[in-house]
Amino acid sequence: MKKTVLLLVFSTFLISCEEEGILTPDIVQIVPIPVNTTPVNEGLFMPTSGINVTGGAKIYQENGQYKVVLENFSISGGPDLKVYLSKTNTPNEFVNLGNLTAATIYAIPQNVVLSDYKYVLIHCQQYNHLFAVAQLK
Repeated sequence: MKKTVLLLVFSTFLISCEEEGILTPDIVQIVPIPVNTTPVNEGLFMPTSGINVTGGAKIYQENGQYKVVLENFSISGGPDLKVYLSKTNTPNEFVNLGNLTAATIYAIPQNVVLSDYKYVLIHCQQYNHLFAVAQLK
């Protein structure tokens, strides 16, 4: 009887934790940037406390569309990581470009005034924790 109750409680726990909800939908696969394209802006990622990060972010323009490209990028694992284009080095005024995935190219929406945004952030939305900052120059 005790095993049955434990099994029922455990099963309920697993089923209820199956999906947390969609905070940001996955990005759509974007075609790679041509090899000889020059970046408009670029910056290297700096980690926050306790995080390991390497690589940088570059912004390219192709056919009137701006894109953020993460190059030679790796970061400590974390839940619900997002790529933000931000006006400051903290996630106060930003555009959410999507979930951090194996894809390394993120489209910037057409209505964004690129000159207003000087940072690319890697941020855990679920726990509101900043993982890394790249200042664009």
